[in-house]
This record gives sequence, structure tokens and C-alpha cells, in this order.
Amino acid sequence: MRILFVCSAGMSSAIVVNALKKEAEKNGIEMEVLAVSTQEFGEEVKKGWDAAMVAPQVRHRFDWLKKEAEAASVPCDLIPPQAYTPLGGPLLFQKVKELVG
Repeated sequence: MRILFVCSAGMSSAIVVNALKKEAEKNGIEMEVLAVSTQEFGEEVKKGWDAAMVAPQVRHRFDWLKKEAEAASVPCDLIPPQAYTPLGGPLLFQKVKELVG
């Protein structure tokens, strides 16, 4: 599964990315996660991602980001603030699974 994170500078917390990957591994799912900035998102989302997740700090750009993702046929949603923590892996993993289907 390939998940694209978008945050303000493309340096989404490695702790959050690792928490998501660890939870996926616990559930027997191999997961690639890449974090990009809002400026990079429009081009990167076209490269075959399974889902795009928007970090809480850029939620104000969500409508634009969602349109870019939909144009590339990539489901897109906000990361809940409570999932954007080192302990948020299970909640974030559940959100990703719901989004991907």
C-alpha cells in the first residue's frame, strides 16, 4: 500500500510515519509512506498512490489538495489531530484502511 502524506514543508514527523508503518506491519500489510510539501503535492499525487492524507497543520488547504487528489483518482482525507502523534498509529491505520477501502 502506498500512502502520500502532505504537510507544510514535506517533513512530516518521522515518528508519525513510523507509527503508521509499524501498525501496518502488525496487520501484515506492507506500506510505503512519503511526506511531501503542499507545493510538491500536485505533481506527486499523480504517481500512483493508494491514498493521500493531509496533516492537521495544512487543513486550511484541504479543499485544494482534495481536488488535486481527485483529479488523479486518489482518495484523500484529513489526518485527525489525535492520530498525528507517536501513539496515533492504530487510529491513523484505521483511517487509511477506510479511505482505501
